[in-house]
Amino acid sequence: MGNGSPGTPVVHGFPHLDTVRSAITALYRRLSPDGVHTYGTSLVPADAAFSDADDLHLGAQRVARALVQHLRLPDARMVVGFRTMEHAASVELTAGPEYFIELNDRFRTHRRDIGAALAHEITHVLLHRLGLEFPGTRANEILTDTVTTYLGAGWLLLDAFREDAVSRQKLGYLTPEEFGYVLAKRALVFDEDPSPWFTSPQAYTAYTKGRAQALHDLRRPPLTAAGRSGRRRYAKDRRYAQDHPGTVADPGVPYAFETGGEGLRVSFPCPTCHQRIRLPVRGRVTARCGLCRTRLECDT
Repeated sequence: MGNGSPGTPVVHGFPHLDTVRSAITALYRRLSPDGVHTYGTSLVPADAAFSDADDLHLGAQRVARALVQHLRLPDARMVVGFRTMEHAASVELTAGPEYFIELNDRFRTHRRDIGAALAHEITHVLLHRLGLEFPGTRANEILTDTVTTYLGAGWLLLDAFREDAVSRQKLGYLTPEEFGYVLAKRALVFDEDPSPWFTSPQAYTAYTKGRAQALHDLRRPPLTAAGRSGRRRYAKDRRYAQDHPGTVADPGVPYAFETGGEGLRVSFPCPTCHQRIRLPVRGRVTARCGLCRTRLECDT
């Protein structure tokens, strides 16, 4: 896990959103909707609580066991150690059943964030066992952060974000707002409100910004919940596509029109899993995503 050094400037906004959305799609494809829904309950704060009075190694092992159980790794044993290192944490990925996690020595005195660091590393183990990975280190780390969060343990990573006039800390590769976005996507699927779990005011602010972006996904045409300006733009683009078959789609909009033997069709990303959906252009229709099974009300 990188980006763990206190004092490192924190990147904000949504620079990795395309990779995050691809990670959510990949997770649904690998686990299936039923598999994703077995993670319907997030890790509870008590399972990651770590006080200064706790024994360092016993406490780390306790939190690691809780995360192993939450992420459904029944035969995985985590051995947690501490050493001086550049990054926040690392894990040795082997065939198992023992995995060796090393945490940065600074967690000896920053125990409240041990759960966050362990959540990311133990998700690496889960993805290793699932055979799910993205090419390139950065994309793979974004996949790990996204899956950690979507499966109910990544709120710890967002809560580890703290920023004030004299210091700052962030764990993981996603920006705080991107963590908030994935957390909100999860919250919408599982009808969950993670906001009471935050101890960091900056984490709560990032969550609200991420949630606004997640809600925006639900209001993009051709969904019927799209706003007036979005519907007007969609109607204009649809007319142009009808009059100019084969026109390349505008990359600035989420939908694209295609002309085939059955007439004009529109493709757009599912607001839940981001798998692309293709529908004939014929007005109001109720569709169901073939991947995550979300029911969608559309006006094509």
